[in-house]
Amino acid sequence: MMSSFSNPSSLTSSSEEISNDAVFFHENALDKEKTIKSIGAALQMADDGELFLEQTLSESLSLEDGNIKSATFDVSQGFGLRSVIGEATAYAHASELSPEALERAIKTTQSLSKGYAGIVDLSPQRTNQHLYTDHNPLQGVSFEKKVALLSQIDAFSRDLDPRIQQVMVSLAGEWQRISILRSDGSLREDIRPLVRLSISLLVSTGNRMETGSYSGGGRFLYDRIINEETWQVYAKEALRQALLNCEAIPAPAGEMPVVVGPGWPGVLLHEAVGHGLEGDFNRKKSSVFSDSMGKQVASKGVTVIDDGTLPDRRGSLTIDDEGTPTERTVLIEDGILVGYMQDRLNARLMGMKPTGNGRRENYTALPFPRMTNTFMLNGSNTQEDMIHSVKNGIYAANFAGGQVDITSGNFVFSASEAYLIENGKVTSPIKGATLIGNGPDIMRKITMIGNDMCLDSGMGTCGKNGQSVPVGVGQPSLLISALTVGGTSLS
Repeated sequence: MMSSFSNPSSLTSSSEEISNDAVFFHENALDKEKTIKSIGAALQMADDGELFLEQTLSESLSLEDGNIKSATFDVSQGFGLRSVIGEATAYAHASELSPEALERAIKTTQSLSKGYAGIVDLSPQRTNQHLYTDHNPLQGVSFEKKVALLSQIDAFSRDLDPRIQQVMVSLAGEWQRISILRSDGSLREDIRPLVRLSISLLVSTGNRMETGSYSGGGRFLYDRIINEETWQVYAKEALRQALLNCEAIPAPAGEMPVVVGPGWPGVLLHEAVGHGLEGDFNRKKSSVFSDSMGKQVASKGVTVIDDGTLPDRRGSLTIDDEGTPTERTVLIEDGILVGYMQDRLNARLMGMKPTGNGRRENYTALPFPRMTNTFMLNGSNTQEDMIHSVKNGIYAANFAGGQVDITSGNFVFSASEAYLIENGKVTSPIKGATLIGNGPDIMRKITMIGNDMCLDSGMGTCGKNGQSVPVGVGQPSLLISALTVGGTSLS
């Protein structure tokens, strides 16, 4: 099993109880009471299940070479009905919110009723947590202002350095509202904003052309990323990375110590460890961490958390896509495996409790365990101490992304910003470095943990089983005593 990580009029409340009359029943042909009765009857003989209703408004604009390259706006609406008996799942979905479409879905899911297991899952507890605004970011700024903003960013970026050959800017926003109706008639609702700004620059210096980029966003309105102070920082950082790449020499190859930077490099932790701690892989014994609960799986001092309750973060959710409130889940504590991330199905079959990690890309997809914001806690070392302790190695400050084989734990990552470490000092920038290793192996090779933990800027998207969801990552600086570096210059 492969998993990958890539780098590119509102209601009154975004808590789960929005109003007595859910908007999906108020605005469509569905009658609330009849729907509750129908879903209750459809799931009466099921272990678990729900009706998931979704409406998503999304937009994206991109500029390239001074011109608007694309501008899109989309409205997506539909439902998914799930019935679960034992390990088996029946699922039906439709983009039509009507009694007729729902009746067809019910008939489809009822085909699973034979062989009822008789283990009924109680509805998740309610929550009053409010992690992000319920306002629609798409309505706060006019289309004309968004176009003018992209042009302003283009002009500012080109004025930064005459060697800039191309400027690419993209702005994206989303407003999603969901309702989850369970068999007992309980209703869970959430409203989820999401915005992101990305800037990429192409620089030419003599006979070399290189790119640099920077992105950021989260569950808030556009004002946090389209203010001048913020986007100018993004543009300057993209330029710094591009110019750095123009100076980079070929990366060495071989096994060596690696210092990994804080923040976004937590994507390494996400891939190398995080996916292996999702409940479905461990229930099926397909994770390298299966049967390791309570055992030492990392160096002492390593504590890994998945936390969906961080306000405004890209990976945060008030409730997951099954209606369970998200929480702060300790996965590894002082090197000991103490928890998995769970959805309802896998938690029930493993005799554990759901952790609010049941996520789906949209109403057409089944939920399964996914990360939210996954990060490692601080240690006591400084990054300077780590670098000073390395005679010959590399410092990986930033990553472009990577992938992992869940069963073996083997991973490969591409470093977008890295440097040589020579005699305890950071020297030349390097290009083409890939980090190759095994998740459990490198977790035991962490010899120093920094005191500089931070989260990423809000740009991560995680892929699993063909579904993509927004996530967050983070970590302090780390010293890994030995890691295979793939490069073009043999050391």
